[in-house]
Amino acid sequence: MDVLTRAYFVNLESDEWDLQYEAYQRILEMTKQEVDWAYEVWDDIVQNLSNRDAHIRSRCAQLLAHLAISDPQKRILGDFSLLWKVTTRDPKFITKRHSLQSIWRVGLAGKEQKDLLLEHFIKWFKHCHQEKNCRLIRSDLLQGLRNLYEQQSCEKVKKVALELIEVESEEEYREKYKRIWEGYR
Repeated sequence: MDVLTRAYFVNLESDEWDLQYEAYQRILEMTKQEVDWAYEVWDDIVQNLSNRDAHIRSRCAQLLAHLAISDPQKRILGDFSLLWKVTTRDPKFITKRHSLQSIWRVGLAGKEQKDLLLEHFIKWFKHCHQEKNCRLIRSDLLQGLRNLYEQQSCEKVKKVALELIEVESEEEYREKYKRIWEGYR
């Protein structure tokens, strides 16, 4: 890891919010592409998925999802359940939502990772009706699938999304979900 990247990770622990935020944004930008330092931070990030601080859990969930493309050892397959737990069971809704809005990036890492992600998305879409914010969750799931499709043009992803839209029983929401996929139907 180069000195600047290491400094960003140090700044994530800063007491100054501006330094933390800038460092976090820079790291997210860097991890949109493969990086060679993923395993230098991987274990700490995974460990912090259960940190007492919701902000740290959220940040680590998003970082882990971004680092999946830099994971030739496919560690994400073993750590996915911990990431999914933050995405679906975190006590703070905003932490769950931030994780959900990033987790689609795991699907960029390869076929196994995409299949695992799709399996979880399908189950969660169909079973999140007990959640307080079910319609928002479903919307985020469909947006994540669209993001993945825009990156890879995978017909399987499109098919899953369009089938999930039809699971929605209320026409009003089904129409809202269709708008997410407008231009791809």
